[in-house]
Amino acid sequence: MFRMWGKLMKDNHLVKDTVAVMTDYSRSRTQMVFDSLDSICYEFDLEKPIWLESSVKEFQLHDKVRFTQDNFIESIDFDFLEIQVIEE
Repeated sequence: MFRMWGKLMKDNHLVKDTVAVMTDYSRSRTQMVFDSLDSICYEFDLEKPIWLESSVKEFQLHDKVRFTQDNFIESIDFDFLEIQVIEE
């Protein structure tokens, strides 16, 4: 089971969180990451963030990334969206 934790943070406080679960292992890991992020954004009613080069490197190193205002086209009312793979 592939699980990804998504959380919205504002002023060092957890505003919302959710866990996306993927069980279809016929998909690649990359597809599961993108599908999980889509599910998390749908749950939080957010647009999908843009993966900058720094975001990709951080995710590759730590299985965790923070998306700040720089990753969104529209203005956001939180400090960052953090996603983290918690189970593969």
